[in-house]
Amino acid sequence: MVLPTSGCEWATKSGGCTMCSYIADSPLCEIGDDELIEIFDNEWDKQLNKTDITSHENVAIKLFVSGSFLNNNEVDKKVQEHIFNEFNKYDNIKEVIVESKPEFINEDSLKRLGALIPNKIFEIGIGLETSNEDTRLNKINKGITNASFEKAVNIINNITGYDIRAKAYLLVKPILLSEKDAIKESIESATYAKEVGVKRLAYCPSTVHGGTLMDYLWKRGSYNPPWIWSTVEIIKQVRNNVDLPMIMDTAGFGTRRGPFNCKKCNAKLKSLIIESNLKQEIPKELDEFACECKTKWEADLEFSEILNTTTNPKA
Repeated sequence: MVLPTSGCEWATKSGGCTMCSYIADSPLCEIGDDELIEIFDNEWDKQLNKTDITSHENVAIKLFVSGSFLNNNEVDKKVQEHIFNEFNKYDNIKEVIVESKPEFINEDSLKRLGALIPNKIFEIGIGLETSNEDTRLNKINKGITNASFEKAVNIINNITGYDIRAKAYLLVKPILLSEKDAIKESIESATYAKEVGVKRLAYCPSTVHGGTLMDYLWKRGSYNPPWIWSTVEIIKQVRNNVDLPMIMDTAGFGTRRGPFNCKKCNAKLKSLIIESNLKQEIPKELDEFACECKTKWEADLEFSEILNTTTNPKA
């Protein structure tokens, strides 16, 4: 579910992250608590009408607000508690997932909300994006330090009595990174997140959204999203070396603005990556997959530092 709040406070104050266009989808006006509750109730009814969740044994609810759910300036405590009380009515909802920047994660708010869904997994996704602070602060403009991320994860992991977990979102290929460096940072970031104590990883390969700095550079030939081959390499390295559940998002794969190899292999690799997400393993076909475009990707990795480019020679 996506709840249209007044908008991400980080974006309204700082201009936001260089790849994110969610602020363009926000109303950017004050929304009263009662109105937001009414919006949630209507959206929740729509979801229930689409799917009879009582017919499923295990249900997970992902609630996005295009910002930080735990920021009371975006979602007031009254609204948070109304939503969690609604979710707690359903025994077969086993997991509730929200997102938040680290500065809004504190023991009091987690315990308050955890107490409303005491028998469910409560997962907080944090947009770490990368363990490289220079990339995160200066190329993504995330406004998150490693210290703030580590503090937030420690707060989550030190709470007892409720099953509260941290998940790290990792961005594959921010702007101003070569393909080779993007792969390297993505793999290093998984190791870092595991050491800090997150319980899950979710990779988000860059897709160019309109109105962003990434879009500006892409339109001028100064940026391309990652190769799908790069995401395959990340999957192989992380599954073999980092003992954590992980998924590789495939949104935008094979499109003009998303991760792309060639028309011969885009769809097949996307299907194999989805299989890898579902089974949490490296399918044999994915491990052994070959296509003639792979030599172009390998050349991109080999010569990206010499060429000093963040675009890919796919043509």
